[in-house]
Amino acid sequence: MGRLATLSEEPINEQDTNNTTSKKGFLKSYSLSTRNLFNSIKSHFFNKKHDLKILLSVLACPLFPVPPHPKLPFNQVSSSAEYIIQHFTAATGCRKLEGAVKNVFATGKVTMGVVDEVGGIGVLEKGCFVMWQMAPNKWQIEMVVAGHKVEAGCDGTIAWRHTPWLGAHAAKGGVRPLRRTIQGLDPLAVSAVFCGAQYMGEQEISGTECFMLKLCADQKDLVDRSDNTAEMIKHVTFGYFCQKSGLLVYLEDSYLTRIQSPGTHPIYWETTMSTKIEDYKVVDGVMIAHSGKSNVMITRFGDNVKAKHGITRLEESWVIDDVAFNVPGLSMDCFIPPNELQKDYPQEDLDWRSPLHR
Repeated sequence: MGRLATLSEEPINEQDTNNTTSKKGFLKSYSLSTRNLFNSIKSHFFNKKHDLKILLSVLACPLFPVPPHPKLPFNQVSSSAEYIIQHFTAATGCRKLEGAVKNVFATGKVTMGVVDEVGGIGVLEKGCFVMWQMAPNKWQIEMVVAGHKVEAGCDGTIAWRHTPWLGAHAAKGGVRPLRRTIQGLDPLAVSAVFCGAQYMGEQEISGTECFMLKLCADQKDLVDRSDNTAEMIKHVTFGYFCQKSGLLVYLEDSYLTRIQSPGTHPIYWETTMSTKIEDYKVVDGVMIAHSGKSNVMITRFGDNVKAKHGITRLEESWVIDDVAFNVPGLSMDCFIPPNELQKDYPQEDLDWRSPLHR
C-alpha cells in the first residue's frame, strides 16, 4: 500500500497562518513565537473551536518517555522484572522476529474526542493512519483525521513531526520509540524498553491481576529536553503485564513541564495518558494487539490559573486493520526527515515537549 494522499493542511486560524507563512522561514518564525505560543496556549487549549488541534497535538503521535535500554548486566536487572519480560516475550513469541524481520507495516483507524465537564464526549473525530518501521529505531507515521494530516518520523538520529499549524519541527533529547508501537504493536520494542524497568509489585487493572513495571526518563534526558522557557521535570511510565497471560494489557505515562517566560508567573502542565491494550491476535506466529482505548488528562496549574480552567480530558479508541512484516520496497529513503530539518537544524530552537507539540 502506498502513502496516504496529501490532504489540505490549512492552518487553524490567522495566527497560525502568520507563524507558518512559508516552510522556508519556519525555523525563524517558530523560534521567535515560542514565548507567544506558551502565553496563548490557554486560549487554544480551552476553546472548543480548537478541539481537533488539541486532539491531534496530544494523541496523534506522542513519543515514548524513554529509549530502548541496552542489554544490562544481570546484577543490574531486577530478577522480578526479568521474569516478567521473559514471560512477555514467551507469550508473544516475539523472539522469532529477531534477525528475521527487517521492517513492519501497519494500518489502523482512530476515533477521538474531547470529554466535557459532565463526562460526555463532544464531537467524535474519525480518522486513519499508516505506519512503517525498520528495526531498530527508524519509523514513520501518517495520520489523517477530519481532513487534517499529522506526520512524524525518525531516521535513527532525528525524531521529527509535521503539523498543519507548526510545520516541521524536531524533538529535543534522545531518539525514542513512537508510543503507538509500544501499545502492543511491536512486542520486541516493548521488551527492549522494559528490560531495565523497576518492579513495583502487583495491581489489579480492570479486573485483571497484573505485574507493574516502572520506567523514568533520566536526569540527563530531561535536561536535554528543556530550555530557558520550558523545564521538563519528569517523564515516567508504568507497564502492566497480565499475571496469567504474560501480555502487556495497560500502559500509563505522565510528564510534567514547568513553563515560564520572563516577567510571568510559572505555569505547570502535567499530561497523563492511560491506554488499555487488548484484542491480541496472531500475525505470522507473533501476538500483536489489535485494539485499545486511551484516556488523557491534561492538568494546568499555577498561581494565576483558575481551577475550573485547569483540566482537559481526551479519549481515543484505535483499531489495527492490517500488520505485515518484511514489506518489499521499504528502504532508508522512506525515513529521510523533511527538507527543512536537513537544511537547518538548530536543535536548541526546536521542541516537542508541551501538550501542543507532543
